[in-house]
Amino acid sequence: MRFATYEHHGRRSVATVEGDGTLHPFPGRASLLDLLRAGPAALREAGNATRAEPDGPHVSQVRLLPPLQPPSVRDFVTFEEHVEGVRRSIDHTAGVPDAWYDAPTFYFTNPYAVIGAHDDVPVPPGSSVLDFELEVAAVIGREGRDLTPERARDHIVGYTVFNDWSARDLQSAEMKVGLGPCKGKDTAATLGPYLVTADELEPYRDTDGFLRLALTASVNGEVVGKDLLSNMSWTFEEMVAYASRGTYVRPGDVLGSGTCGNGGCLAELWGVRGRQDPPPLKPGDTVTLTVEGIGTVSNTVVPGAGPVPVPRARKRPRLRP
Repeated sequence: MRFATYEHHGRRSVATVEGDGTLHPFPGRASLLDLLRAGPAALREAGNATRAEPDGPHVSQVRLLPPLQPPSVRDFVTFEEHVEGVRRSIDHTAGVPDAWYDAPTFYFTNPYAVIGAHDDVPVPPGSSVLDFELEVAAVIGREGRDLTPERARDHIVGYTVFNDWSARDLQSAEMKVGLGPCKGKDTAATLGPYLVTADELEPYRDTDGFLRLALTASVNGEVVGKDLLSNMSWTFEEMVAYASRGTYVRPGDVLGSGTCGNGGCLAELWGVRGRQDPPPLKPGDTVTLTVEGIGTVSNTVVPGAGPVPVPRARKRPRLRP
């Protein structure tokens, strides 16, 4: 099944989505997150119940919202080609660090920054080097802890397209502190257009357990990147297992694949080409990302707010009680 959350005539609804884009709204006002928390059977029953409901609007007539409001978002970095290219954009002699191969590392990003499939993206305050990142995200449907990859498969309810918008200039400066990205990844993260249940993507699974989905990124109608999701170095099940080590994954948690290679973001292309070509995104640019079997998201960059001034750190006397 495919599930959408949308706004139409001021009302927010959840629906199943037909192949032609017709929406079948759920009776009641439950959110998709509510249904996930109620368990896989509740989601399946709710989806089946929409078949008895009258047809709703077409997706072209509504504002698509993020399929769900995730309680947490972990963003991994599982594409070796992306790591290699982005590191070259910073240091042309840099390669993939040995530690990257040890485990599928991730950072937590801002769940309140999620936007819908066609929402505008404001330039982050103080940034002039805005970039997109083409990813696929898995969504957790059942709570689990210390999972094996084999058990983790039953905890993934479905997948959605993920664009991890990145202010590269802000990110580069703050990474020097050694903690990881903060304001460079804090303004927008696209999820959508739908949550596609895992069973629908099983035909794409290869013999090694990877989903062989075609990925395409375009800027203003020009294709800048193409890759296969199966070029990940870890499966989603392995990522979920690692995320659950010593803690819980819970319904609605989102786990991003990390940016794909071969033009999955501009920074990788800058590293490969040795120059900012294509240039950083600016107001008026539209980024369109398509993932086979899931759908397309397309967002336009708009001017953002100016930064609210914050003073530099003060050199304080190191007094003691």
